Amino acid sequence: MLSAVSFAARTTASDENRLWPQDRAAHDWYRFVLSFPPHLVRTYIERFGLRPGQRVLDPFCGTGTTLIECKKLGLPSVGIEANPLACFASRVKVNWRVDPDGLLSHAQQVVAAARSKLEAEGLEDAPALPLFQQRRGQGALPGPEFARTARRLRALPPEAAKLLLTGSISPLPLHKTLVLLEAMDERHDERFAAHERLALAKALVSWISNLEFGPEVGVGRPKEDVVAIAAWRLRVKMMAADLRSLSSEDRAEASVQLADARAAGELLPPGSVDAVITSPPYLNEKDYTRTTRLELVLLGFIRNRAELRALKRGLLRSNTRGVYGTDDDHLLVAGHEKVQRLAQAIERRRIELGKTSGFERMYARVTRLYFGGMSRHLASLRRVLRPGARLAGAAVCWRMRD
Repeated sequence: MLSAVSFAARTTASDENRLWPQDRAAHDWYRFVLSFPPHLVRTYIERFGLRPGQRVLDPFCGTGTTLIECKKLGLPSVGIEANPLACFASRVKVNWRVDPDGLLSHAQQVVAAARSKLEAEGLEDAPALPLFQQRRGQGALPGPEFARTARRLRALPPEAAKLLLTGSISPLPLHKTLVLLEAMDERHDERFAAHERLALAKALVSWISNLEFGPEVGVGRPKEDVVAIAAWRLRVKMMAADLRSLSSEDRAEASVQLADARAAGELLPPGSVDAVITSPPYLNEKDYTRTTRLELVLLGFIRNRAELRALKRGLLRSNTRGVYGTDDDHLLVAGHEKVQRLAQAIERRRIELGKTSGFERMYARVTRLYFGGMSRHLASLRRVLRPGARLAGAAVCWRMRD
C-alpha cells in the first residue's frame, strides 16, 4: 500500500522555484516557467538515500529537471511526457554526447546561410536604428520600404497560424525565424539538428517572440524587429559551453518516452523503478499546451487543430479546454466520497454565483476527470515499482510498502 511521509523541502518560499546559477548547465537550455527546481530534486534524492544504479522515474517529466539531476548524480532515470515539445526538450537536455566544437562550427554554417538569404531580400539581422524607425503596422522599416518588404515576408500556413495566440510573434521576427529554419533544414546534420532546434525554441520564448510569462503565458508589446539569428547562435554557444563541462558527468542512462502517464505500467518493466520524483499537472484551469504553443507550431510538432486535439487527448484532464465527450476517467472515482463531495461543492457554488457559461458548467466534470485520471495513473504506476520504492511530489512523499 501507499503511505504518506511528511516532508518539508529545505527551501524558502522565495527561492522555491528559482534556478540557482550553479544549476544552469543543461537545465537552462529550455525550461518551463515555474518548473520545480533542480535543488529540490537533489533534496529528495538525498532524503531517499538513493545510490548509483537505482532507477528514478518522472512520469510527468516536462522539460527534464529530474532526469538531468539524476544523470549528474549517476542515477539511471526514465521520463514520460505527453507533450511532444517538452518530450523533445527532455531528450535533448540529457544528450551530452554531442561534440561542442562541431556544434559551433555547424551553427556558424547555418548562420551564414540564413544571413545570405536575408541579404538577398534586402534585410539584415538587426533592427533599424530608432532614429529611422516609423511605427507602421508591425514593421520596423520606413513606410514604403516596409510595405514592399511586407509583401514578401514568409508566413505560416493558415491552419498553423490559427493555433497561435494572437500577436505572439510579429511578422518580421517570424520571417527571420522561418528563414533560419529553412537554413537549418538545408544544412541539416543529424549530429547537431536536435540541439540546434531546441536552441531556437529557447530563443523564441526568451527573445524573438512577444510572449510574456507571469506565470501564465500572455502577449506583451509587439517587437517590430529583433536580432533573431544572432540570438539563436548565442543559445547554441551556451549549449556548447555546457557540453564541455557535462561530458565528464555522463555516467548514467536517461531516456524519455512520448506517452500518456496514465499508461505508465505498460511502458516499463515490472518492478524496475526505485523512486518516483515528479510534479504532476495541477487542477488549475491552465491549458499546458498554450505555454508551448508557439514552439509546437514553429518546430512542426503540430500543424492544425486536429493534431492539437490529438495532443490534448493524451494529457491528464486538468482544465476545461481539454475535456471531450468520450472521456471516462470520472468513472474510476464514482464511489470516492471526498472527490464526489468536492465536485458537488464546486457545482453548488457555480449555481449560487449564477455562472452559466459552457466552461464554468464543466468545472465539476473536470474535477472528477482529474482525480479519476490520477487514480488511473497511480494504479498503473504501481506495477513498475519495486517494494519499498519512494514517491515524491512537490509537497508530499510516499513510500511503497510490500
